[in-house]
Amino acid sequence: MDRIDRLPEGTIPAGTAATALVTGGNSGIGFEIARQLIDRGVSVRISARDLATGHRAARDLGPGVGVVQLDVTDPASVSAAVKQIGDLDILVNNAGVNPGGEDITGTDLEQLRVAYETNVFGLITVTQSALPALHRSAHPRIVNVSSGTGSLTWNSSPNPQFDWEQVAGGGLAYRSSKTAVNAVTLLTAQALGDGVKVNALAPGRRRTNLVAGATGGGDPAEAAAGAVRLALLPDDGPTGALWSWDGTRVPW
Repeated sequence: MDRIDRLPEGTIPAGTAATALVTGGNSGIGFEIARQLIDRGVSVRISARDLATGHRAARDLGPGVGVVQLDVTDPASVSAAVKQIGDLDILVNNAGVNPGGEDITGTDLEQLRVAYETNVFGLITVTQSALPALHRSAHPRIVNVSSGTGSLTWNSSPNPQFDWEQVAGGGLAYRSSKTAVNAVTLLTAQALGDGVKVNALAPGRRRTNLVAGATGGGDPAEAAAGAVRLALLPDDGPTGALWSWDGTRVPW
């Protein structure tokens, strides 16, 4: 399957309330994912490392959202948050960091540790903790927010997705961590089988706080719509793939 933008959204049975957890849902793309899921009748829990920040975001989102304290790099807080949520149908692994744009000549090991602890190990920690609840769901979905800059195919030759001269070889810590996220997505989908839809999203460059001081980028809501499409896939929808925000398939 090369496109998902023409697939119908999965339906939420009348009288039931699907529950979603959006990590890092207090800002940026995660905030917009939460908002759009709420608009579709999903009961959303957003996670934030700081509860006060999470509650401010929840007030802006309005009814239908709850907040849990969760630091994806702290297994104890992950376990406590998932236990607090209880039933879960949709997991959106959105929390992520970008510790710098250096290439191999300038990246230090601390940047790599920071990127992998949150973007990869944290994602795995949350997923593993949420699996028992997801297995109880009739329509479990996992969406991993990745990046097109983690696609080895797109990175291996100039293409219109990137300003090639600026990105070639740069962002080693962040981009390689997202390549790892893509691998984790594929292997998780293979391990869980077709009953749990597991997909990754390439959201495109967006106006978020992921890169301090960065300017430009598109509307986070546009990227969020791609994540919501994956979160509400029909039962015959695809699994184990990387998808662009516009619904087209991204090569590994």
